[in-house]
Parts: sequence; structure tokens; C-alpha cells
Amino acid sequence: MPIPDFQSAMLPVLRLAQDGKDHTLREAVEAIAVEFKVTDAESNEMLPSGRQRKLHNRVGWAKTYLQKAGLLEANGRGRFRITPRGREALQNKLSRIDLKFLARFPEYNAFVALRHDAADVEPSTSPLPATSETPEEILEDSYQELRKRLADELLERIKACDPRFFEKLVVDLLVAMGYGGSRRDAGQAVGQSGDEGIDGIIKEDRLGLDVVYIQAKRWAKNVGRPVVQEFTGSLEGQRARKGVLITTSDFSRDARDYVKQIEKKIVLINGVELAKLMIDHGVGVTEVATYTVKKLDLDYFGDED
Repeated sequence: MPIPDFQSAMLPVLRLAQDGKDHTLREAVEAIAVEFKVTDAESNEMLPSGRQRKLHNRVGWAKTYLQKAGLLEANGRGRFRITPRGREALQNKLSRIDLKFLARFPEYNAFVALRHDAADVEPSTSPLPATSETPEEILEDSYQELRKRLADELLERIKACDPRFFEKLVVDLLVAMGYGGSRRDAGQAVGQSGDEGIDGIIKEDRLGLDVVYIQAKRWAKNVGRPVVQEFTGSLEGQRARKGVLITTSDFSRDARDYVKQIEKKIVLINGVELAKLMIDHGVGVTEVATYTVKKLDLDYFGDED
């Protein structure tokens, strides 16, 4: 039997979680391999990039879509478990779960709707989709979708880490972005101010002509205006002009409006922006494949157009 596609793996993955326990993706892959009688050779079959096993990739996507539909939920550190909605779905004695079935859930439809955003696109369910997009556009869409999934995984992992690690992560990111000069110089300031709502201080440039004060909030709820006002007051106490407030959640509209009205320069970075910056600057992620797209060199052939 060939390796099952990711939609065929959805129902078995949900059934695996019906015991209510936390499960890992590895456990799901092993369960799918047994249920579909996947041979050792098939289990070891790699994607064209040669960096990931095809079965692991497909089961991972099955889990992702079940989570987007609210049938599974992440429980930190790469684990997942069934939700009440998932239990209810299994009670219907389904013979198959696929994207058409998931379309009955608003959370899934909201996720799919992001395909209209250039940065978030739903993957094709066919190797040769009927589409008006050019091959270059399809490739870019796929790349952006992989970024979105990686950003989700990053945020899930960050929310499961301890606050001290999160503060270190924030400084690592700012150093990777060109602030502070070095990790050693920047790291010395983290946690040493110890009061007035400041989690760290980092040089704005390598010469240290100015400093930026940092506050990191590993929160599940949105950060409101009062928190931002307190941070502004902390900057005033340090006679500082610039600050960065980073959270794993998001900021309220009042909070964002407030920073536009004040004289001090405060940058607000929410969880989505944090994950994207980490990807762009190589913090907490590693490169698995590089694809180079080339075009005809008209100059080489002496063409004018």
C-alpha cells in the first residue's frame, strides 16, 4: 500500500488522540505506519529535498489541519491532544476526515481565508492544481505557507518555555538584527536592572551611542494600554527615549494608539511579528533546503529586450 496522503491520515491521527492523553508527532507517524501497513522502505522515503521523510511530512500536515479546525489542540513542546470537538466528531462514526469535512468549522475557514493574504496561503491538495497562478507564483505561495506553519510552531514552543529563556531569546533576536554589537555585551544587561519593569538593556548600535530598553511579556492574553503606560513610565525613570515591548500574544488597539501619541519611541512586537523576525534572522530555526530559481540571461545571448 502506498504512503497515505495527508487527508487520509487525518482520521487515524484523531483516533490516536481519543484516549485523552498527550501525544507526539512521532507517535502519530508510527500509528499511521502500522494502520496503513507502510513498509520500512516507504517509511524511509524522503521528500525531494532529502531533508525530511515523506510520511512524517504528511502526518505532520494532517495534525496541523486538525488543529486549525479545533479537533486537536497543542499542549506545548510539540505535543497535542484531542478537544471536545474532536471527541464529538469521532462519535459520528466517520469513515474519513478530509478538507471538505473540516470546512464545516469556522476556525478552519478563517485559516483558509488567509490564502487571500500574500503571506498566508492554503496548500494545494493536488500535485497539479487547477489554478491561474504561474509556476513562480505557486512556488512563492508554497514558500509563504511553510513560513506560516513554522511561525505557528515557533510560537507554540516559545509559549511553553520559561520566562528567563524568553528574555534571552528576545536579546538573541535583537543582536541578530544588528543591535548590541555582541551577544555578550547585550546579555550582561538582561535581568540586571531588576526593577521598574525593565527586562533588559541593549545598545542601539555597535558604538553604544544610544540604548534601547526591553520588556518581554510571555503572555496568553493581549497586552493592554496600562501595561504600555507602565513601560513608558519605566523609560522615564531611566531617562530613556527608546524601548521595545515584545509579547507572545498581541496588543490591544488602545495600546497601539497610545504609542502613536507619545513622544518616546516605543516599538510593539506581537507574537506573529516575533516569529517572523526570528525566521528572517535565523533565531531558533535552521535551514533545511535552498531552492534557487533562475531565468534566461538575455544579456548573454545578446538580446535587447
